[in-house]
Amino acid sequence: MSLYSIPAWPYVYGGPSGSGKIRVLPADFNVEEILAFEPSGSGEHAFLRIRKTGENTEYVARQLARFAEARQRDIGFAGLKDRHAVTTQWFSVWLPGKPDPDWAAFASASIEVLQAVRHARKLQRGALAGNRFNLVIRDWKGDQDEANARLTAVKASGFANYFGEQRFGHQGRNVEQALSLFQGKKVGREQRGIYLSAARSFLFNQLLAARVAAQNWNLPLPGDVYMFDRSHSRFKADAQDQAIAGRLKAGEIHPTGVLWGQGASGVSEAASALEAEVIGRFPELAEGLQKSGVESERRPLRVNVPDLAWRFVEDQLHLSFSLPAGSYATALLREVVDWEDQ
Repeated sequence: MSLYSIPAWPYVYGGPSGSGKIRVLPADFNVEEILAFEPSGSGEHAFLRIRKTGENTEYVARQLARFAEARQRDIGFAGLKDRHAVTTQWFSVWLPGKPDPDWAAFASASIEVLQAVRHARKLQRGALAGNRFNLVIRDWKGDQDEANARLTAVKASGFANYFGEQRFGHQGRNVEQALSLFQGKKVGREQRGIYLSAARSFLFNQLLAARVAAQNWNLPLPGDVYMFDRSHSRFKADAQDQAIAGRLKAGEIHPTGVLWGQGASGVSEAASALEAEVIGRFPELAEGLQKSGVESERRPLRVNVPDLAWRFVEDQLHLSFSLPAGSYATALLREVVDWEDQ
């Protein structure tokens, strides 16, 4: 196995308690974006809430540009969504001095325009509060009592905020592609972004895996930087006292891990030593990211899911929950189900 192969990251709750199939039908994986703001109702950008089935985000963006006679760069969306799913997401189209076209005419068998409203600015990547998920796992097999206990634990205590396997491409090859990029391979701007993200995500998952294995992924380490729940605001505590421990236990704050890049990581003491040790195992990735000009950031190690709900219907497990932007439904699923993706 290559040093950069995607491993089976350690589980928080001991591993899945059942097995099943996901995405047998697109409707089995239903995702709805939650915008971080309300469109104002006026401005040069048409905001469209679109439900799509079996289509990827970039395809819909290209079709929108063609339909609205707009440039591709004048189409905005907050994030990429799975193709093999039913997803409801927002797009923006810059129409300076132009009326809205008949958006209903944009509809097709796989695309439906649910809402159209104007706003002053283009929809930017990452402008999400989160996503709502409704999932169906078919052909579920396992012990229901054990699955209920596992799901109850996840709802009460959250799960490890791993980047999902889709971040790393088919068989994890995006990390190898990042190495080729760092060694001088020429790629397009879009692919470059994908490979850099894969490299950062791989290093983050390695760090999170080390803390899960040490059972301190949700506990304070000296020198930790903390992030408020469902917020990008963060702080460094002067002391790891009972107040910090209490806020962590309550889920108000989370320890963070580094998204590697240029600049100081912000941590010190034991947290800094751990990050240096883990990142130091992968010098080619670490140095390549820094030379690529990527800025260091922080990401929470834990995700809360207080609205997690589930039910068993014959041989199906139905799940519903919401996650903050950037967190992966598959990172939750892996704690509960050994799934086969259709």
